[in-house]
Amino acid sequence: MDTDLNILREGHTRYPTSPEEAALESFENAYPERDYWVRLECPEFTALCPITGQPDFGHITIEYIPDKLCVESKALKLYLFSFRNQGIFHEAVVNRIASDVTKAIAPREGRVTGEFNARGGIAITVEATMP
Repeated sequence: MDTDLNILREGHTRYPTSPEEAALESFENAYPERDYWVRLECPEFTALCPITGQPDFGHITIEYIPDKLCVESKALKLYLFSFRNQGIFHEAVVNRIASDVTKAIAPREGRVTGEFNARGGIAITVEATMP
């Protein structure tokens, strides 16, 4: 396996403070000849409203059919956690995650869904496709 999994191998966990600082690492797909779905869920996603600074809570689901690479889950967890102090709209965060995952692993197909808790009486669900 040629891919370096630096975050997984570290003896301690360093939490990135922004998505730009976070690294999405990957590993080789052991079954590249087969289409299969991978689903990764983050039920405790947090970011900030870019206008009010109030916290927004949601459930992020990333589903994809890998091609040559798969997302390493610890690196993904730290990447998603890095949004907790970022001011960003729901639509922007879901599309950002879809773009970053696509850049990291180039899946055959996929989607990112963000189901955000109600604020002001309205819940928002955003879905972005990959690639």
